[in-house]
Amino acid sequence: MDNLGSRLKDLRLKAGLTLRALARKAEVSPSFVSQIENGKSQPSVATLYAFAQLLDVSIDELFGPRASEAEGPALVEGWGPNGNKNPSNAWHPSEYANRVSVVHPSHRSSLTMAEGVVWERLAATPEHAVNFMKITYAAGATSTGGGDLVSHEGYEYGYVVKGTLEIVVGTEMFTLHEGESIGFDSMIPHRLRNVGDGEFEGIWFVHGRDQRMTAANPPVVKRNARASKPSRRVVKRTRKSARRSGGAWASPR
Repeated sequence: MDNLGSRLKDLRLKAGLTLRALARKAEVSPSFVSQIENGKSQPSVATLYAFAQLLDVSIDELFGPRASEAEGPALVEGWGPNGNKNPSNAWHPSEYANRVSVVHPSHRSSLTMAEGVVWERLAATPEHAVNFMKITYAAGATSTGGGDLVSHEGYEYGYVVKGTLEIVVGTEMFTLHEGESIGFDSMIPHRLRNVGDGEFEGIWFVHGRDQRMTAANPPVVKRNARASKPSRRVVKRTRKSARRSGGAWASPR
């Protein structure tokens, strides 16, 4: 269930920030923050990262309590309705209970953002600042508004399940189709956009840093950085050289 607004409000109050103070720091209007907290509006991916930085939390904490993933279909002494052992309850209450995360599709925590962008968490282990997600972009949806790029600590790895995704990373532009994948340093300003006619779905893994362990070096979010006409020609050269070397770029098409 997506309760981003209420969690954002709780985190804001815990951080001792007024609604206006958070809005000023995030460079958005107080009314917009209020609408998000009341569930009447959704932030973009870039704004979500900005909120996480300002509230000194990692993105995975915005998904909500991890204990919620433990709730599942009713079990009888750990056995499923078909007589097989249910894997989500197989080790309970053993030493593995907090180290193994099995999530049924109907019990995934999710975040709904602007333009029809949805993140669904696929696993919730105790490790922080790590997000294993299914991401969905409606046709034409982007990760940021107005062409802005975003950068943050860590690395991103993505695999296209269906649809077409355009990814700008620094001065390069990549267009990924079904079956293709990408990995990049998230500190390089980047933007994602669904350029296909239908819905885009992908499996995404974002590995950042636990902000509680790196308070002196928090993520940097560049919400106002814009792409300076990314070069498709550079991408083509990169693909060509990669084919020769059998390296970075490998396309199934």
